[in-house]
Amino acid sequence: MIEQNDELACVYAALILADDNIAITADKINAVLKAANYEVEPYWPGLFANALEGVDVKELITSLGSVAAAPAASAAPVAAAEEPKKEEKKKEEVKEESEDEDMGFGLFD
Repeated sequence: MIEQNDELACVYAALILADDNIAITADKINAVLKAANYEVEPYWPGLFANALEGVDVKELITSLGSVAAAPAASAAPVAAAEEPKKEEKKKEEVKEESEDEDMGFGLFD
């Protein structure tokens, strides 16, 4: 549980730095955490700094909602296109069964 709190503290520190348009580095994450009087394992700030290197955090956050909506919108036409195919298959199966019945004899005749 403590590790999750350390991770969360580093996330918040990175968000604070991104909000202030400050480059996210291990030293700056440590400075924010020190100002908050919160101690984390020494590898967390460097891990977050390396993970967020070259990433525009503000852009990532603002585009997150539009990225989640895009697959849902594009999946609807695909699903609609698949429905007629399913209906056609059902009709073909029904036709096949009816052809077997029209032969004039049954299995137990």
